[in-house]
Amino acid sequence: MSNPTRVMAPNTLAKTPLQKFWVKFKKNWPLHLMIIFPLAYLILFSYVPLYGIQIAFKDYSPRLGIWDSPWVGLKHFKKFFDFYRWPNLVGNTIAISLYQIICGFPIPIILALIIHVNTGKVLKKVAQNVSYVPHFISLVVMIGILNTVLNPITGFLGQIYKLFGVVGADDIRGSKEAFRHLYVWSGVWQTMGWSSIMYISALSAVPDELHEAAKLDGASRLRRVWSVDLPTILPTICLMLIMRFGGIMSVGYQKAYLMQNSMNTETSEIISTYVYKKGIQQNNMSFGTAIGLLNSAINMILVFTVNAITNWLSDNELGLF
Repeated sequence: MSNPTRVMAPNTLAKTPLQKFWVKFKKNWPLHLMIIFPLAYLILFSYVPLYGIQIAFKDYSPRLGIWDSPWVGLKHFKKFFDFYRWPNLVGNTIAISLYQIICGFPIPIILALIIHVNTGKVLKKVAQNVSYVPHFISLVVMIGILNTVLNPITGFLGQIYKLFGVVGADDIRGSKEAFRHLYVWSGVWQTMGWSSIMYISALSAVPDELHEAAKLDGASRLRRVWSVDLPTILPTICLMLIMRFGGIMSVGYQKAYLMQNSMNTETSEIISTYVYKKGIQQNNMSFGTAIGLLNSAINMILVFTVNAITNWLSDNELGLF
């Protein structure tokens, strides 16, 4: 007598990956619908332009187009390294980036800790709002304010000179020694409040039980900041630091270009401003793309390097990946 055929329940039948995806899609279709537009934006502006990277290895001609322009290999990379000022460009870029990280990275953390330990709700809200406002000032407007304030004749600095009887003072805006300080500290003022939001959010998740236990052990408020608050937000700090080092070669050209003049070019000329002048103003797209590609490669190497160091120091607990 033959065995009866075993009938499997519909929900136990094996499903293909496509069927599994479709089941999950139907279940969470509103979430998938929400992600369509960010995903389309990412593809359109981050992945589609990768097609144009090849012009770094070509003599790009708008008439011939990207595909039909002749290949020249590493010609444009060699051209950059043959330029006598390339060490100065790289040095200026790294100097400003490191200066920004050394001075600009800890300040939002300190500001977040100060706001977090403040028990006055009104004062806390006022401090947050006042520190956030500069972030919303346009970069062009901010440079205009900076130029107005530092004008040695009609500006705020000029009025201080007059108050102390100083006549014929040098224009600090044209000082090559002052350029980096003006660039970095004006950026710190503009971004510290906005950058502190991430750390304030992380601090709000610190369990009250840890503070209560520290109080019972006799820890002061400063000691609790050091032993409770900082260790709790340490993963966030490491993540943000890795990301900052990933952009060490990508100092934005807009601010440096707006602050640049003939007297401070020695320290204000960075890779991004040089790329803008060569690639856009002089219409040498291939050369500009080659330098930009080199920048991106260095940034990627730095991300992996800093992440590896972070993993090594934290026993693979605080790295980005």
